[in-house]
Amino acid sequence: MAQSYVEGALLFSQTKPGGSARIQAIGGAQIALGGDYSSALSNPAGLGMYNRSEVTFTSGLSGHNSKSTYLDNTDKDGKTVFTIPGISLVFHGSKDKNGFLGGSFGVSMSRINDFQGLATFRGRNEDNSIVDSYIGDANGSTTLQFIDTVGGGWMINEPSWLAYNNYLIGPKSILIPPGPDDEYFTDVPIESDQRSVLETKGAANQWSISYGGNYKDIFFFGGGIGIVALKYRSEKTFGEIYSSPVINNMSTTENLLVKGTGINATVGFIVRPIDFLQIGASFTTPTVYNITDSYNASMNTSWKNFDYYGDNTTILNNEYMATDEIISQYSLTTPFKFSAGLAFISKFGFITGDLELTNPAQTKYSVNDTYDGYDFDDENNEIEILYKTTINYRIGAEYRFEIFRLRGGFGVQGNSYQKEWGLDNSIINISGGVGIRKKSYFIDLALINSSHKEYFYQPYYVEDQDGDNVSPLASIKKNVFTGMVTVGFIF
Repeated sequence: MAQSYVEGALLFSQTKPGGSARIQAIGGAQIALGGDYSSALSNPAGLGMYNRSEVTFTSGLSGHNSKSTYLDNTDKDGKTVFTIPGISLVFHGSKDKNGFLGGSFGVSMSRINDFQGLATFRGRNEDNSIVDSYIGDANGSTTLQFIDTVGGGWMINEPSWLAYNNYLIGPKSILIPPGPDDEYFTDVPIESDQRSVLETKGAANQWSISYGGNYKDIFFFGGGIGIVALKYRSEKTFGEIYSSPVINNMSTTENLLVKGTGINATVGFIVRPIDFLQIGASFTTPTVYNITDSYNASMNTSWKNFDYYGDNTTILNNEYMATDEIISQYSLTTPFKFSAGLAFISKFGFITGDLELTNPAQTKYSVNDTYDGYDFDDENNEIEILYKTTINYRIGAEYRFEIFRLRGGFGVQGNSYQKEWGLDNSIINISGGVGIRKKSYFIDLALINSSHKEYFYQPYYVEDQDGDNVSPLASIKKNVFTGMVTVGFIF
């Protein structure tokens, strides 16, 4: 149930176009546009188009909704989250020397990834139980695997260790007649009402320190450094309710906290060969993160005053066990990004579009050689096999009438999975917005609807006698609706 490193590689390598409500309203397309603080993140050359200084603040409200189907039962869930997706300060300095017209220095914070989510699913399972997965993990070794002693204890802090200490599983050697001491049984019935809740929190925010210059109002260039703060938190619960004379229910909870800091660099240009056309491109280096994650799990079981051994020595009622806090430290390098865009501009507004190229299969984990002798070779190989080069595209437009602005946009975050896996994590974004622009201030409003493709979640893993996966599968669809407001003051 815990977040795997392979899943985390994709989750943390994906970014969304950050920036102001103006940019979000036009689908995030910004590479060839310029003149917005969002350029500090996406293409610093756009800062060269400023002719005055400004400070901005952006706030947002997002509704994260999910629809889950599990064992022929459908559930809906969701939550609303207030965010501060952007702040910025841009200083402009004019200059006219040999065609160089000066430039602008920008410092901004932009939200580049959002990990918020809440999904609930439930259903009646008459084919298998999560306890079957604990038995599968434990089979093949004696109870020495669960005991902290010389030559033992290698399964301590594992889910099956929690189940063993909650008496959900036990060695067949205690049965009458006794069975093998490396095979396990359970007193729990197969049939149960299952319920799971998956909640995630957190975000990745990038502070960008960038400069953009202007040569003859024809060629704009820029570069910058990005410092990323990453925080991801998940809580996953799973429970079963039984109709049994010996047990009421069981539940397990897993908590994962991932925190990290990364650094990258971005360079870019925009060229204006004719007055109504701008062409832009930017390149962002891989982001190198230092990450610390902490994980813990616990299990509760409610028995019905059950005499486990049949000799009145162990009477079960409310049992509980928790793992230690397991802390890991490692490095993660996410792939580079290359972006290119066009903008067609007139006095009535503009139309602009972007293409972005990245390859999550290039995401790599690494650890210090002294880190318990562990490496990420298996995970890195699986990442290469599972993911592929991804193309994201965005298009947007703005109509101008006096001080008023009307905007619309469309974007697609492409599928990151190789075709043979039959999975699709693409996201479709539809956006719109309005704005007012005065000489000393501006206000922009954006509304964005993000529809995620159906994804699948397996709460536990069970094989049948033929070795086939017979685990239940939850189908989850996610939709995010966001409202954003940017207020800026020009000086």
